Amino acid sequence: MSLLKVRNLRTSFFTDAGEVKAVNDTSFDVEPGQVLGIVGESGSGKSVTAYSIMQILSHPGRIVSGSIKLRGRELVGCDEKTISSIRGNVISMIFQDPMTSLNPVFTIGNQLEEAILLHTGRTKEEAAARAVEMLELVGINEPEKRVKQYPHELSGGMRQRVMIAMALACEPDILIADEPTTALDVTIQAQILELMKDLQKKLGMAIILITHDLGVVAGMCDEIIVMYAGRIVERGTVDMIFYAPKHEYTKGLLRSIPNSSVQKERLKPISGSPVDLLSMPDGCAFAPRCDNAMKICLSQVPEGMEVEPGHISACWLNVLEAIKRGDNATAGETQTPAKEE
Repeated sequence: MSLLKVRNLRTSFFTDAGEVKAVNDTSFDVEPGQVLGIVGESGSGKSVTAYSIMQILSHPGRIVSGSIKLRGRELVGCDEKTISSIRGNVISMIFQDPMTSLNPVFTIGNQLEEAILLHTGRTKEEAAARAVEMLELVGINEPEKRVKQYPHELSGGMRQRVMIAMALACEPDILIADEPTTALDVTIQAQILELMKDLQKKLGMAIILITHDLGVVAGMCDEIIVMYAGRIVERGTVDMIFYAPKHEYTKGLLRSIPNSSVQKERLKPISGSPVDLLSMPDGCAFAPRCDNAMKICLSQVPEGMEVEPGHISACWLNVLEAIKRGDNATAGETQTPAKEE
Protein backbone atom coordinates (compact mmCIF):
# COMPACT_ATOMS: atom_id res chain seq x y z
CA MET A 1 0.00 0.00 0.00
CA SER A 2 1.33 3.42 -0.98
CA LEU A 3 2.12 5.81 1.85
CA LEU A 4 0.67 8.80 0.00
CA LYS A 5 -1.73 8.81 -2.96
CA VAL A 6 -2.50 12.05 -4.78
CA ARG A 7 -5.22 11.73 -7.41
CA ASN A 8 -6.44 14.35 -9.91
CA LEU A 9 -5.47 17.22 -7.61
CA ARG A 10 -6.61 20.65 -8.74
CA THR A 11 -5.59 23.71 -6.72
CA SER A 12 -6.43 27.25 -7.83
CA PHE A 13 -5.99 30.81 -6.64
CA PHE A 14 -9.09 32.91 -7.20
CA THR A 15 -7.87 36.46 -7.86
CA ASP A 16 -9.54 39.62 -9.12
CA ALA A 17 -7.96 38.92 -12.52
CA GLY A 18 -9.39 35.40 -12.66
CA GLU A 19 -8.67 31.81 -11.64
CA VAL A 20 -5.00 30.81 -11.54
CA LYS A 21 -4.84 27.04 -12.03
CA ALA A 22 -1.63 26.44 -10.09
CA VAL A 23 -2.02 22.65 -9.93
CA ASN A 24 -4.09 21.11 -12.69
CA ASP A 25 -5.09 17.42 -12.53
CA THR A 26 -1.95 16.06 -10.84
CA SER A 27 -1.61 12.44 -9.70
CA PHE A 28 1.28 10.54 -8.12
CA ASP A 29 2.19 8.05 -5.39
CA VAL A 30 4.83 8.07 -2.66
CA GLU A 31 6.00 4.70 -1.36
CA PRO A 32 7.46 4.09 2.14
CA GLY A 33 11.16 4.96 2.19
CA GLN A 34 11.08 6.43 -1.32
CA VAL A 35 12.83 9.68 -2.31
CA LEU A 36 10.66 11.42 -4.91
CA GLY A 37 11.94 14.51 -6.72
CA ILE A 38 9.59 17.12 -8.16
CA VAL A 39 11.36 19.46 -10.58
CA GLY A 40 10.34 22.35 -12.80
CA GLU A 41 10.90 26.06 -13.21
CA SER A 42 9.30 28.73 -11.02
CA GLY A 43 5.53 28.72 -11.35
CA SER A 44 5.25 25.09 -12.41
CA GLY A 45 3.17 24.15 -9.35
CA LYS A 46 5.79 22.31 -7.27
CA SER A 47 5.41 24.24 -4.02
CA VAL A 48 1.63 24.58 -4.35
CA THR A 49 1.42 20.80 -4.62
CA ALA A 50 3.33 20.53 -1.33
CA TYR A 51 1.18 23.19 0.35
CA SER A 52 -1.94 21.32 -0.82
CA ILE A 53 -0.67 18.08 0.76
CA MET A 54 0.14 19.92 4.00
CA GLN A 55 -3.18 21.83 3.86
CA ILE A 56 -1.45 25.17 4.40
CA LEU A 57 -2.76 27.08 1.39
CA SER A 58 -3.26 30.76 2.08
CA HIS A 59 -6.17 32.84 0.79
CA PRO A 60 -7.22 33.04 -2.05
CA GLY A 61 -5.93 29.55 -2.80
CA ARG A 62 -7.94 26.38 -2.25
CA ILE A 63 -8.17 22.79 -3.42
CA VAL A 64 -10.88 22.69 -6.09
CA SER A 65 -11.06 18.92 -6.50
CA GLY A 66 -9.09 15.72 -6.20
CA SER A 67 -7.96 13.35 -3.49
CA ILE A 68 -4.97 13.23 -1.11
CA LYS A 69 -4.83 10.01 0.87
CA LEU A 70 -2.30 9.29 3.61
CA ARG A 71 -2.22 5.56 4.40
CA GLY A 72 -5.73 5.37 2.93
CA ARG A 73 -7.03 8.31 4.98
CA GLU A 74 -8.51 11.19 2.99
CA LEU A 75 -6.99 14.57 3.87
CA VAL A 76 -9.02 16.80 1.54
CA GLY A 77 -11.94 18.19 3.51
CA CYS A 78 -10.57 17.11 6.92
CA ASP A 79 -11.19 19.41 9.88
CA GLU A 80 -8.33 21.54 11.19
CA LYS A 81 -7.92 19.49 14.38
CA THR A 82 -7.32 16.31 12.39
CA ILE A 83 -4.92 18.02 9.98
CA SER A 84 -3.01 19.60 12.89
CA SER A 85 -2.47 16.16 14.42
CA ILE A 86 -0.98 14.95 11.12
CA ARG A 87 0.98 18.05 10.15
CA GLY A 88 4.43 17.99 11.76
CA ASN A 89 3.79 14.56 13.23
CA VAL A 90 3.20 12.29 10.20
CA ILE A 91 4.13 14.75 7.44
CA SER A 92 6.71 17.48 8.05
CA MET A 93 8.02 20.19 5.77
CA ILE A 94 11.26 22.14 5.37
CA PHE A 95 10.54 25.53 3.85
CA GLN A 96 12.67 27.49 1.38
CA ASP A 97 14.00 30.30 3.56
CA PRO A 98 15.00 29.28 7.11
CA MET A 99 15.36 32.90 8.25
CA THR A 100 11.70 33.67 7.57
CA SER A 101 10.56 30.24 8.78
CA LEU A 102 12.13 30.64 12.23
CA ASN A 103 10.67 33.13 14.70
CA PRO A 104 13.34 35.79 15.40
CA VAL A 105 12.09 36.55 18.94
CA PHE A 106 12.35 32.99 20.30
CA THR A 107 15.45 30.92 20.88
CA ILE A 108 16.21 27.86 18.78
CA GLY A 109 15.51 25.66 21.81
CA ASN A 110 12.09 27.21 22.42
CA GLN A 111 11.02 26.61 18.84
CA LEU A 112 12.24 23.01 18.77
CA GLU A 113 10.63 22.23 22.11
CA GLU A 114 7.31 23.71 21.00
CA ALA A 115 7.10 21.27 18.07
CA ILE A 116 8.01 18.33 20.29
CA LEU A 117 5.54 19.23 23.06
CA LEU A 118 2.74 19.80 20.52
CA HIS A 119 2.96 16.37 18.91
CA THR A 120 4.31 14.07 21.62
CA GLY A 121 3.55 13.28 25.23
CA ARG A 122 7.00 14.34 26.45
CA THR A 123 7.48 16.56 29.47
CA LYS A 124 9.20 19.96 29.27
CA GLU A 125 12.49 18.45 30.46
CA GLU A 126 12.24 15.56 27.98
CA ALA A 127 11.46 18.00 25.14
CA ALA A 128 14.51 20.08 26.03
CA ALA A 129 16.71 16.98 25.95
CA ARG A 130 15.17 15.93 22.63
CA ALA A 131 15.90 19.38 21.17
CA VAL A 132 19.59 19.03 22.03
CA GLU A 133 19.57 15.47 20.66
CA MET A 134 18.04 16.62 17.33
CA LEU A 135 20.58 19.43 16.90
CA GLU A 136 23.35 16.90 17.47
CA LEU A 137 21.70 14.53 14.97
CA VAL A 138 21.77 17.15 12.19
CA GLY A 139 25.43 17.92 12.82
CA ILE A 140 25.30 21.20 14.75
CA ASN A 141 28.29 21.61 17.03
CA GLU A 142 27.81 22.60 20.70
CA PRO A 143 24.05 21.88 20.67
CA GLU A 144 23.67 22.81 24.36
CA LYS A 145 24.88 26.30 23.48
CA ARG A 146 22.87 26.61 20.24
CA VAL A 147 19.51 25.95 21.88
CA LYS A 148 19.94 29.19 23.84
CA GLN A 149 20.72 31.26 20.74
CA TYR A 150 18.40 33.19 18.43
CA PRO A 151 18.10 32.55 14.65
CA HIS A 152 20.10 35.67 13.72
CA GLU A 153 23.07 34.34 15.69
CA LEU A 154 23.40 31.31 13.39
CA SER A 155 24.71 31.03 9.84
CA GLY A 156 22.43 30.15 6.91
CA GLY A 157 23.61 26.55 6.87
CA MET A 158 23.04 26.15 10.60
CA ARG A 159 19.56 27.66 10.37
CA GLN A 160 18.72 25.19 7.62
CA ARG A 161 19.96 22.36 9.84
CA VAL A 162 17.71 23.68 12.63
CA MET A 163 14.75 23.55 10.21
CA ILE A 164 15.60 19.95 9.36
CA ALA A 165 15.89 19.12 13.08
CA MET A 166 12.50 20.70 13.73
CA ALA A 167 10.91 18.77 10.85
CA LEU A 168 12.38 15.46 12.06
CA ALA A 169 11.81 15.95 15.78
CA CYS A 170 8.63 13.83 15.75
CA GLU A 171 10.03 11.25 13.30
CA PRO A 172 7.52 11.79 10.46
CA ASP A 173 6.72 9.20 7.80
CA ILE A 174 7.08 11.80 5.04
CA LEU A 175 9.43 14.78 4.85
CA ILE A 176 8.68 17.43 2.23
CA ALA A 177 11.76 19.51 1.44
CA ASP A 178 10.85 22.61 -0.56
CA GLU A 179 14.02 24.00 -2.17
CA PRO A 180 16.04 23.15 0.97
CA THR A 181 19.34 24.47 -0.43
CA THR A 182 18.25 27.54 -2.43
CA ALA A 183 19.84 30.25 -0.27
CA LEU A 184 23.00 28.30 0.57
CA ASP A 185 26.44 28.27 -1.03
CA VAL A 186 27.58 25.19 -2.95
CA THR A 187 29.63 23.68 -0.11
CA ILE A 188 26.79 23.97 2.42
CA GLN A 189 24.32 22.67 -0.21
CA ALA A 190 26.34 19.46 -0.52
CA GLN A 191 26.48 19.08 3.26
CA ILE A 192 22.71 19.56 3.67
CA LEU A 193 21.90 17.08 0.89
CA GLU A 194 24.30 14.52 2.34
CA LEU A 195 22.72 15.04 5.75
CA MET A 196 19.23 14.43 4.33
CA LYS A 197 20.40 11.23 2.60
CA ASP A 198 21.96 9.92 5.81
CA LEU A 199 18.88 10.74 7.90
CA GLN A 200 16.57 9.16 5.32
CA LYS A 201 18.51 5.90 5.47
CA LYS A 202 18.72 6.02 9.27
CA LEU A 203 15.04 6.84 9.90
CA GLY A 204 13.52 5.07 6.86
CA MET A 205 11.20 7.97 6.02
CA ALA A 206 9.97 8.97 2.57
CA ILE A 207 11.15 12.30 1.15
CA ILE A 208 9.50 14.56 -1.41
CA LEU A 209 12.28 16.82 -2.67
CA ILE A 210 11.06 19.93 -4.50
CA THR A 211 13.62 21.80 -6.57
CA HIS A 212 14.33 23.51 -9.88
CA ASP A 213 17.84 22.06 -9.88
CA LEU A 214 18.16 18.73 -11.71
CA GLY A 215 21.67 18.34 -10.30
CA VAL A 216 20.22 18.14 -6.79
CA VAL A 217 17.80 15.31 -7.58
CA ALA A 218 20.36 13.28 -9.57
CA GLY A 219 22.21 12.04 -6.51
CA MET A 220 19.26 11.72 -4.12
CA CYS A 221 16.05 10.57 -5.77
CA ASP A 222 14.65 7.18 -6.73
CA GLU A 223 12.01 8.70 -9.00
CA ILE A 224 11.52 12.11 -10.62
CA ILE A 225 8.38 14.01 -11.53
CA VAL A 226 8.76 16.88 -14.01
CA MET A 227 6.06 19.58 -13.75
CA TYR A 228 5.14 22.37 -16.14
CA ALA A 229 2.22 24.81 -15.83
CA GLY A 230 0.62 22.84 -13.01
CA ARG A 231 0.74 19.48 -14.79
CA ILE A 232 3.01 16.45 -14.58
CA VAL A 233 4.60 16.17 -18.02
CA GLU A 234 7.00 13.30 -17.30
CA ARG A 235 7.66 10.75 -14.57
CA GLY A 236 10.26 8.02 -14.30
CA THR A 237 13.38 6.80 -12.54
CA VAL A 238 16.49 8.99 -12.40
CA ASP A 239 18.11 7.01 -15.23
CA MET A 240 14.99 7.30 -17.41
CA ILE A 241 14.74 11.06 -16.96
CA PHE A 242 18.44 11.81 -17.38
CA TYR A 243 19.40 9.32 -20.08
CA ALA A 244 16.16 8.81 -22.02
CA PRO A 245 13.90 11.89 -21.55
CA LYS A 246 10.69 11.70 -23.57
CA HIS A 247 9.16 15.15 -23.08
CA GLU A 248 10.49 18.21 -24.89
CA TYR A 249 10.41 20.28 -21.71
CA THR A 250 12.54 17.73 -19.84
CA LYS A 251 14.99 17.71 -22.75
CA GLY A 252 15.15 21.50 -22.59
CA LEU A 253 15.90 21.43 -18.86
CA LEU A 254 18.72 18.94 -19.40
CA ARG A 255 20.22 20.98 -22.27
CA SER A 256 20.38 24.03 -20.01
CA ILE A 257 22.62 22.30 -17.44
CA PRO A 258 26.30 23.34 -17.74
CA ASN A 259 28.55 20.52 -18.95
CA SER A 260 32.02 20.65 -17.42
CA SER A 261 33.40 18.24 -20.05
CA VAL A 262 32.48 20.58 -22.92
CA GLN A 263 33.89 23.97 -21.91
CA LYS A 264 33.36 25.92 -25.14
CA GLU A 265 29.78 24.84 -25.78
CA ARG A 266 27.17 27.55 -25.12
CA LEU A 267 24.22 26.79 -22.87
CA LYS A 268 20.92 26.24 -24.65
CA PRO A 269 18.17 27.96 -22.67
CA ILE A 270 14.51 27.13 -23.27
CA SER A 271 13.16 29.82 -25.57
CA GLY A 272 10.15 31.97 -24.73
CA SER A 273 8.52 32.67 -21.38
CA PRO A 274 6.54 30.47 -18.96
CA VAL A 275 2.87 30.19 -19.80
CA ASP A 276 0.38 32.63 -18.23
CA LEU A 277 -1.69 30.52 -15.84
CA LEU A 278 -4.57 33.01 -16.13
CA SER A 279 -4.97 32.27 -19.84
CA MET A 280 -3.87 28.72 -20.47
CA PRO A 281 -3.65 27.61 -24.12
CA ASP A 282 -6.13 25.06 -25.47
CA GLY A 283 -3.48 22.44 -26.14
CA CYS A 284 -0.13 21.55 -24.57
CA ALA A 285 1.02 24.37 -22.30
CA PHE A 286 4.62 23.93 -23.51
CA ALA A 287 3.72 24.09 -27.22
CA PRO A 288 4.46 27.86 -27.63
CA ARG A 289 8.06 27.22 -26.47
CA CYS A 290 8.56 23.86 -28.19
CA ASP A 291 10.66 23.71 -31.37
CA ASN A 292 8.98 20.45 -32.40
CA ALA A 293 5.36 21.41 -31.74
CA MET A 294 2.77 19.98 -34.14
CA LYS A 295 -0.68 21.22 -35.05
CA ILE A 296 -2.38 18.89 -32.57
CA CYS A 297 -0.17 20.27 -29.77
CA LEU A 298 -1.87 23.66 -30.13
CA SER A 299 -5.41 22.34 -29.82
CA GLN A 300 -5.41 19.23 -27.58
CA VAL A 301 -3.84 18.54 -24.19
CA PRO A 302 -1.79 15.31 -24.29
CA GLU A 303 -2.44 12.67 -21.63
CA GLY A 304 0.32 10.72 -19.91
CA MET A 305 1.44 7.71 -21.95
CA GLU A 306 3.62 4.87 -20.72
CA VAL A 307 6.55 4.94 -23.16
CA GLU A 308 8.24 2.08 -21.28
CA PRO A 309 7.45 0.29 -18.02
CA GLY A 310 7.48 2.88 -15.24
CA HIS A 311 8.20 5.80 -17.59
CA ILE A 312 5.30 8.12 -18.41
CA SER A 313 5.35 11.19 -20.63
CA ALA A 314 2.56 13.55 -21.70
CA CYS A 315 3.73 14.53 -25.20
CA TRP A 316 2.10 14.08 -28.61
CA LEU A 317 5.50 13.27 -30.13
CA ASN A 318 5.51 10.01 -28.17
CA VAL A 319 2.12 9.11 -29.65
CA LEU A 320 3.47 9.90 -33.13
CA GLU A 321 6.51 7.70 -32.54
CA ALA A 322 4.31 4.85 -31.34
CA ILE A 323 2.14 5.13 -34.46
CA LYS A 324 5.21 5.09 -36.70
CA ARG A 325 6.39 1.91 -34.98
CA GLY A 326 2.98 0.41 -35.59
CA ASP A 327 2.35 0.25 -31.86
CA ASN A 328 -1.25 1.42 -32.17
CA ALA A 329 -2.32 -0.19 -28.90
CA THR A 330 0.25 1.76 -26.93
CA ALA A 331 -0.55 4.97 -28.79
CA GLY A 332 -4.20 4.61 -27.96
CA GLU A 333 -3.73 3.82 -24.28
CA THR A 334 -2.91 6.88 -22.23
CA GLN A 335 -3.02 7.23 -18.49
CA THR A 336 -2.52 9.76 -15.75
CA PRO A 337 1.09 10.08 -14.55
CA ALA A 338 0.63 7.84 -11.50
CA LYS A 339 0.46 4.17 -10.70
CA GLU A 340 -2.99 2.73 -10.69
CA GLU A 341 -4.45 1.59 -7.40
